[in-house]
Formats: sequence, C-alpha cells, structure tokens
Amino acid sequence: MQLTATTPVAAGATTPAHTNPMPLLVLTCAVMAALIALYFNTSATIVALWNSSETFAHGYVIAPLSLWLIWRRRANFQAIPAQPCLPALALLALAGLGWLAGRMGSVQVVMQYAFVAMLPLAAWVMFGTRLARSLAFPLFFILFAVPFGEVFIGPLIDFTADFTVWALQLTGMPVLRNGTHFEIPSGNWSVVEACSGVRYLISSITLGSLYAYLTYHTVWRRTAFIALSVIVPIIANGLRAYMIVMIGHHSGMTLAVGVDHLIYGWLFFGLVMLLMFWIGGYWQQAAPDQESTGPVLAGARASTPYLAGVATLTVALAAVWPAWAAFADRPNPQQPQLALQLPAPAIASFTEWKPDYMPSDAALSQTYQGDAPVMLNILYYRNQHNGKALISSSNRLAHEKNPFHITTTTAHVLDGAFKVREARLSGPGGDVLVWHWLRVGQHATANDYAGKAWQAWQKFSGQGDDGATVMLATPVQGPDAGQARATLRAFLASHRAAIDTALDAAQRK
Repeated sequence: MQLTATTPVAAGATTPAHTNPMPLLVLTCAVMAALIALYFNTSATIVALWNSSETFAHGYVIAPLSLWLIWRRRANFQAIPAQPCLPALALLALAGLGWLAGRMGSVQVVMQYAFVAMLPLAAWVMFGTRLARSLAFPLFFILFAVPFGEVFIGPLIDFTADFTVWALQLTGMPVLRNGTHFEIPSGNWSVVEACSGVRYLISSITLGSLYAYLTYHTVWRRTAFIALSVIVPIIANGLRAYMIVMIGHHSGMTLAVGVDHLIYGWLFFGLVMLLMFWIGGYWQQAAPDQESTGPVLAGARASTPYLAGVATLTVALAAVWPAWAAFADRPNPQQPQLALQLPAPAIASFTEWKPDYMPSDAALSQTYQGDAPVMLNILYYRNQHNGKALISSSNRLAHEKNPFHITTTTAHVLDGAFKVREARLSGPGGDVLVWHWLRVGQHATANDYAGKAWQAWQKFSGQGDDGATVMLATPVQGPDAGQARATLRAFLASHRAAIDTALDAAQRK
C-alpha cells in the first residue's frame, strides 16, 4: 500500500479537482472593468493624449501587447494555484492615495500612473504572489501606456543643441549660438520641441524593454540592454540633428529643411534601433525551462466564492479614493478679483512679450516707471482643471512659436528664504529679464513641485486650490544683466508687500 501526504483544506479553498482557471480570469476581468469605470475620467485623459500627440500614439498597442505576453504564459494559470494575496491590498490602497494626491494637486501624470498601477496590483491581489510573480513583466508592462516624457523635453533640447554645436565646431564650422538658436554661414537653425528626440527616447525604451524581456533571461542582461536603449537614442538624436544641419548646409538649405528633416530623422532612428537589436541578438539566451511548480496541493487553489469576495473587497477599496475626491473637490463659486495700488506711476508697456499661460480666472498686467520700467504680470487661478491650471507643462514664458525665446535661466535667493526664477528672453525690441515665482495659498515658491505639493495640501485641508504666478520684467541693456537685476530687486523690495496684500484679498473672495 502506498502512502501519500496531503495538506488540510483551508477555509475558502477547494480540492485539487477544481483546476479550471476561468472563474479567476472572469473575476479578474470584472475587477479591471470596475477600476476603469471608477477612474474613467483619468483613463479618458490617457486616451486623449494618445490621440493628440504622436509622441504617445504607441499607447494603443501597449494593452494588446501586455495581453499577448500573458497569453504566452497561459499555462501558468493551470500550473500555479491561485491564492489571493490580501497584503497586496495595502499597495493598492497606496496607489489610490497617490491618485488622490495627484487629483488634489492637479498633477495629471501622477493620477495616470497611480490608476494604471492599480491594474497589475489588483491582478496581484487576485492571482496571489506566486502566480503574479510569474507574470510580473506582462502585468506591469501596461505602465508604458501612460503618456510620460514631457518633463525631459527641456533637458533633451539643451543636450541636442549642445551636441550639435559641439559637432559643428569639431568639424570646423563657425557657429554663433544664442540659447537653442544658432547661426552658421548658410543659415539659421533652432532646436525646438520636435527636435528634442523625446519621441525616439520613449519608443526606444518601450521597444528595448520588450526586446530585453523576450530575448534575455538574466537580470543583468536585461538591465544592460534597457540602459542601452536609454543612452543610444539620446546620442543618436544628437547625431541626427548634426547630420540634418550638414545636409541643409551642403545643399544650400534645399534639403533636410521643413518636414524633410523629420522624415530623415525617423529613417535614421529606425536604422540605429535595427542595428542595436541586431547587435543585441548576439547575446540572445535560450529560454529556460519552466519553473517546477510541483503538484497542485489540496487547499492550495482558492474557491470561486472566496475569489468573488476578494474581488468585491478590491473594488470597494479602489472606490474610496474617487469618493473622497468628489467630496474634497467642491468648487468655490466666487470669482477672484485682483486690485493692486502702487505708488509708482503706470506707463505704456515697453515690450511685446507676454507669457504663454493657460487662461486664468483673474489677471493683472501693468508697467511702472522708476529708474527703469518694470512690467508686473499676475495670473490668478481658482477651481483648476486640465484646461486651466497654474502649474502645467503647457505654461511657459515663451513657446517655440513665440517671437521671444529664452536664452538663459537661473534662480536667485532674496531675503533669506524667498526665491525667484530668472529667465532672459531675446526677441523683438531687445532682451527682457524676467523674475517669476508662484504663490499657492499663503506659500511662495519658485519650485513647481513644491507648488503642486502645497496645492494638494490646500485641497486636502479644505482651503481650495487658489494659486497665482507673479512675473516681473525689465529691459536688459547689453550682455550684462546686472543693472536689470538691481532694478527688479529694488522694485520687489518696495512693492512685494502690496503684491502679497492683493493676493491675500483675492483668496478671501
């Protein structure tokens, strides 16, 4: 007679005979559908960005790819027993709290990442740690669907401009540079957002991560190839920009200008990526044997009623955060008013420059005459949303189509802890020096991240989301901005209290 060891059947579990994974899959899909319904507005903003920007159009294929990767390992659902992981609910709650913080601070990318992260975390809750770990990459690959990368546009523009000018000078080309604009004997060039290479970078990281997962099976090889997929497109974009300038130069500015340089850029990028994947194929590893899961023990697979209970608990926990947001996000019906009385006389504006910001609820723009003219701009925001926000990547001192462009940026500390950001802009009528900062509630800051944090706290504490940006501008005479800084410092010392009083009065209304 042969003896076999067994384990006791736990509460809420079934015997080994019930190995059909369909109840688990159906309930998990129901949880996913419920999450999408609860966070429909957030998911809609993701799709809207896919539609509006070619940079993020790849988002449409991420979910199908994730499902395909899971399908490739569908045998795991039979081999590995599903045992829901209730401790993973804590991570789901943390993601929900992150979404709420993003909602309170109107940080769309935080809301989007937190929501999308809930999907694999909910699958972890339902599948259990062992099964979820075997599908970790396919589950979390969905994070690539989030439209992210605009924060890198500025640094990539600067790097591309630096690289192009350096390469031109290295090959003996005389270059006169002004910020991201430069001149060579055959014509003028400018590195703008479309030339930043952020599209190449995002595409490369996404494809590189997928390629590394499918081709390699050790952590260090996957990590090395993903790192390569970050470095290569940045360098390649610099080479692309240099080649386009040289083609334009040697063709008398008839080739590689206008839309041509975008086409040439994608062809060059495609060749670089093909070369990178071809070289990476030399280190391809054979697929390892499937991990031995052992027999499905009695009591190891959760029953359908137990799975249904866990699914209900998961959805209920996810529903807490939208309900909290609906309560805290009540609008202030009052229209803010800005009234500022300064002893300095108001005069006509000395410059055509205006900040490229979203429409505000209240605005003030006046120019005052002292030893030198100073323009004061205040934009005040209340009941903020995607199309009307104080802190947004869409808000800039000068967009690429603006006749003014930024040549230098820096930061200054005034009166101890008070900070302002400085930008020098060049455009029609000469250069302008701009000092600007944020005022969120009662807090002044020159840092966008700190401003978002204060905004979230204001809403959490029921004080609304009122905020303003304050900008001071004065003309710059000559290459040295020292006198312009002295003018702005004197104006701020005399009138900052009046500016704060006006903002305090607007917030009370």
